Amino acid sequence: MKKIAILGSTGSIGQSTLDIVQSNPDKFCVSALVAGGNIKLLAKQIKKFNPQLVCVKNRKLAVELRNTFSAKIKIFYGQEGAQEAAASTDAQIVVSAISGAAGLMPTLAAVKAGKDIALANKETMVIAGGVVNRLAEEKNIKILPVDSEHSAIFQCLEGQASIPWRIILTASGGPFYKLSKKDLKTVKPAQALKHPNWKMGKKITVDSATMMNKGLEVIEAKWLFKVAFDRIEVVVHPQSIVHSMVEFIDGSILAQMGIPDMRTPIAYALNYPQRLPNKLPRLNLTRRKNLEFCKPDMSKFSCLKLAYEAGLAGGTNPAVLNAANEVAVAAFLDRKIAFTDIAKIIGKILSMHDAIADPSIEEILAADGWARERTQIIIERNKS
Repeated sequence: MKKIAILGSTGSIGQSTLDIVQSNPDKFCVSALVAGGNIKLLAKQIKKFNPQLVCVKNRKLAVELRNTFSAKIKIFYGQEGAQEAAASTDAQIVVSAISGAAGLMPTLAAVKAGKDIALANKETMVIAGGVVNRLAEEKNIKILPVDSEHSAIFQCLEGQASIPWRIILTASGGPFYKLSKKDLKTVKPAQALKHPNWKMGKKITVDSATMMNKGLEVIEAKWLFKVAFDRIEVVVHPQSIVHSMVEFIDGSILAQMGIPDMRTPIAYALNYPQRLPNKLPRLNLTRRKNLEFCKPDMSKFSCLKLAYEAGLAGGTNPAVLNAANEVAVAAFLDRKIAFTDIAKIIGKILSMHDAIADPSIEEILAADGWARERTQIIIERNKS
C-alpha cells in the first residue's frame, strides 16, 4: 500500500489522482491533502479518503474545517501548512499539483524530507530546476514527471543506454493556432478557456492558448532530462495523440501515444515502474484520419519565443518570466488587458530585470516578488 500526499487536491490533477486512488484501493491510500479555497470539494475528499493531515488557504477556512471534522485530522493553513503537509506525513510519494509558483516551496519541502515527487507543477523546475536537481540527487529521490509531454519523454527514455540527441515536445496549439495575428487582438477569456483536447484549470488553459505552457515545458525538459535548449524542439500536433518524442543519435525516433487523458501519466508516476490497468477508452488509430505536425509560429505566439530566451539566459530570468506571466494571465482573465498584451508585458518585465546568474532560493523568490510587483504596476498604468 503506497501512501500519497496530494498538493492541489481540488484541482484537475488532484481530482484525477484521487480517481486513480479510488479505483485502486489495494495499492494506494491518502496521507495528506492540500487545497486552496474550494472547501466544499475538499470536505468531500476528506470524508472519502480520510487523510491524516489537511491544509487549506487561510486560517478562516481551517477553523471552518475544524468545526466539521474530528480532532483526529490535523488541519493546517497557508504556505507553511502546505510545506508541513508535504514533508511531515508518512507519504512515500508527493503529487505536486499546486498551480503556479506557489507549488515551489511545498515541493522543495517534500524533496528535503526524502519523498519521491510525482511532478505536475512545472513551475518548480522552471523557477528552480538546478536547486531541485541538486537536492533530489542529495536525497536520492525520484522526480517522476506527470505532465503528459514529460511523462512521454520519460517513458521513451526508459531502458535506453544512449542519451537523447533531440527532444520533440508536441503542442496542441490550443484554440487559436489557426487564427491570424490580427484576430488574436480581440480574443476574449471565454474563447481562450475552450481548449480543443484537454480539460484543465483556467491558468494553464490560457497558457496553452498563448503557448507559454509549451515554453515553460521546454525549460522544465531542460532540467528533467539534462538536454541543451538547442536540442529541444516544439512541434504543433493538434490531435494530442503523440504526447512527445525522443530522437537518438542514429536518427531513430521513439514516440509515446495515447488518448489525451491525464489519468494515464498520473497512474504511471504513482505506480512506477509498473503500469496500472484502467477503463479509459483505447486509442484506435484506424479511426484517426490523420496525425498532423507543423512548426509553431513564434512571431504570432511570442510567449514561446520569450520562454526560450529566458531559459537560455538562465539565472533568475525563468522565475521572472513565470511570475510576470502569472500576473498577466490573471489580468487577462479579469478583462484588464488584451490577450496579446500578455506577451508584451512579459517581454517588458524581462527587459527590465537585472538577472542573477546562479541564484539561491531566497534570490529566486525575491526575483519572483519583484516581477509580480512590476507587472502589476504596468497593468494598472495601462488601465489608467
